[in-house]
Amino acid sequence: MQTTGKFILDDDGNPVEETDLIKWATWYETSAERRRVALDTINGKRISTIFLAMDFDFMFYRKGKPILWETMIFDAKERSIYSKRYTSLADAKAGHAEAVKLVRSEFN
Repeated sequence: MQTTGKFILDDDGNPVEETDLIKWATWYETSAERRRVALDTINGKRISTIFLAMDFDFMFYRKGKPILWETMIFDAKERSIYSKRYTSLADAKAGHAEAVKLVRSEFN
């Protein structure tokens, strides 16, 4: 089986590798809301956590579990000022909460 490093979410929200690149691209283009884990705006900063749909470990390191989620903080000019990636949805949700706390405490 060919490995692509591309993933979709099944009906239960679990990542499943998709080897058909056309199917993956179609899913990716039509699933923006489904890929969003959390989105908050606090003190002029936007905190966004998403399902990446691509394994960032596969793309760069190929050393461990797929890195499929990311939290980013953007400033008022939409510049990225923070980024962290995760291997599980639970870690992504916890990471989003941490980023919210960070914005509330440090990025005032």
